[in-house]
Amino acid sequence: MKGWILRLMVGAGLALALSVGIAIAQEGGPNTSSDTLAPNQTAAFGQNQSLVFSYTENFDCVDEPTDDLNFNGIPAQSDPAEFQTPICQVGTEPQHDPTGANANTTVKLWVLVPFFGTDTTDTDAISCPPNPRPGLLCGKELGDTLIKLFGIVPEGFKETPSVAVQCPDPGSPPGTCTMHASTLDLFPALVALGKIPATPKQNIFVPTPNHDHVISQNINQKQPQWWQVITVLVTDPSDWPAADGSSGITSLQKLREAQKEGGALGDVPSNFYLFFGSMKGMKM
Repeated sequence: MKGWILRLMVGAGLALALSVGIAIAQEGGPNTSSDTLAPNQTAAFGQNQSLVFSYTENFDCVDEPTDDLNFNGIPAQSDPAEFQTPICQVGTEPQHDPTGANANTTVKLWVLVPFFGTDTTDTDAISCPPNPRPGLLCGKELGDTLIKLFGIVPEGFKETPSVAVQCPDPGSPPGTCTMHASTLDLFPALVALGKIPATPKQNIFVPTPNHDHVISQNINQKQPQWWQVITVLVTDPSDWPAADGSSGITSLQKLREAQKEGGALGDVPSNFYLFFGSMKGMKM
C-alpha cells in the first residue's frame, strides 16, 4: 500500500513539473529578457522595440476549396494530392485564416528580406538542403536564376549573409527557421514583379529566405495567435535593421517611410501563417 502511495506521489510530482515546464515554454521561456533565445523562439521588432516571438504550433499555409496552388488544373476540393506537401505561396492571399476567420481581420507580420547585395557571380553562395523536395530551386541553379532575373545574389538567399538576420539562427542556411515553412513558392510574386511570364503556370519552390520580423500591434501579447505573413523586399542596405535595433526598419512607420523613399518594395501578401506569442525582449 505504501509503495502504491509513493508511486502516486512521484507521478503527481512529475506531472506538476511537466505542466510548469509547458507553461513556461508557452509564455516564452526564461530567456526572453536576455540575449539567449529558446529553440522555439526568434527575435523581432515592433514599435521600435526589440521583441521575442515564442512559437507554440507549426505554420499553416491555407489552401481553400477552389484554389489550384499546384497549377494542375484541378481545384483543391477535388485534388487530395494538393494537400500532401505544403504550398506556401508569396503573392497568393486566401479569404480566410487558419481559424476560418476573415483574413482581413488577422494580425499581420511583415517579413523583411534583405534583397540587396554586390555578388554578381558567386552562384555557389547558396546551399541545398540534404534532402530537397522535388523541384526545389537551390544551390548553383538558384544562384544562376537570381543573377539572371535580378543581376545579383541577394543576401536573403545566401548561406552566410553579410547582414544580421533574425531567421534562421546565425550559421544556419535559409529554410531552417524554427516552426517556419522550409520552402516558398515564388511564382505569383515573380509574375507580379514582371520577371517571368504568367504562363505556363508553375511552382517555383525556393528555400525560405533569411529575414527579419516586424509587427505593428500586440507587441506584448504572450498568448499565441495566428499571424499572416506579408513579405517585403528591402533593397537599400541602409534600411536594413541593425541587430540591436539601433537603425533601420524597426517599426511599421519606418517600413512605410522606406517604401515611400524607394528603399523597400511594396507589401506582398501570402497564404503563409505563423502561430506565436510576442513579448518585449532584449533592450535596444
